[in-house]
Amino acid sequence: MRNACKVPCLLIWAVLSSVMLSLGCGFPDASAQDNLSLRRALADPSRGVTDFARDEIRRPVEVLEFLGIHSGMTVMDVYAAGGYYTFILSKALGPEGVVLAQNTERGLRFKEDRQEITQGEALNSKIRGGNLTNVRQLIGNVTTLDLSEGALDAALLMLSLHDTYNNSPDRALALLRSLHGYLAPGGVLGISDHIGLPENNNRDLHRMPVQRAIELAEQAGFEVQRSRLLENPEDDYKRSIFDPRLARHTDRFLLKLTKPH
Repeated sequence: MRNACKVPCLLIWAVLSSVMLSLGCGFPDASAQDNLSLRRALADPSRGVTDFARDEIRRPVEVLEFLGIHSGMTVMDVYAAGGYYTFILSKALGPEGVVLAQNTERGLRFKEDRQEITQGEALNSKIRGGNLTNVRQLIGNVTTLDLSEGALDAALLMLSLHDTYNNSPDRALALLRSLHGYLAPGGVLGISDHIGLPENNNRDLHRMPVQRAIELAEQAGFEVQRSRLLENPEDDYKRSIFDPRLARHTDRFLLKLTKPH
């Protein structure tokens, strides 16, 4: 019976392959399979509802795909805060990868977004509840971390560059230069932030002009690619990102900064 089934099964496979290819579908590659696995992990009940609710706006699976972040890498989550991206990176990098969740002592004491616990408590809870065994916490200023040059394959700096830049453009440049040093040649730094118009008071609005981020990145030695994945033209740039009328649906830039070989 096995032999009798062999030819028909092969014919069915051949026809299916032909139809898929003619439609331009092909079969799922490793990247597509990784994305599917990551989506399943992010939908797991062990993940916090608050973080799950952010996915529609932040589109983390597509962001990591654009940045080229995949399993087995060593990636730093810069100012990880309560660990939104730490959890995602842990699942994306897998058991062979390493996530370095960086925070400052002061930052860990801040209240987690929309919650009554501190960011430090939220991060520790995610690490325990999600069994994130590939996560290592780094406490300290990014520019003074005990990391060797070229130690990272990638890093994420999500929704926080504006604070550093609005307080001191020189400090923002120093931050990017430090991350450039930590990255291996060909390594990638992903930056996302709330877009601000140059004529507005972006310090109070917690925004920054995308062109200033690009200029800083180039000064720090990066090659820059921009994605429009997170843009929202319906944003009101005169409002603070915390204005409840925006419901956090801000216009955001997404940059892929590559350290040249």
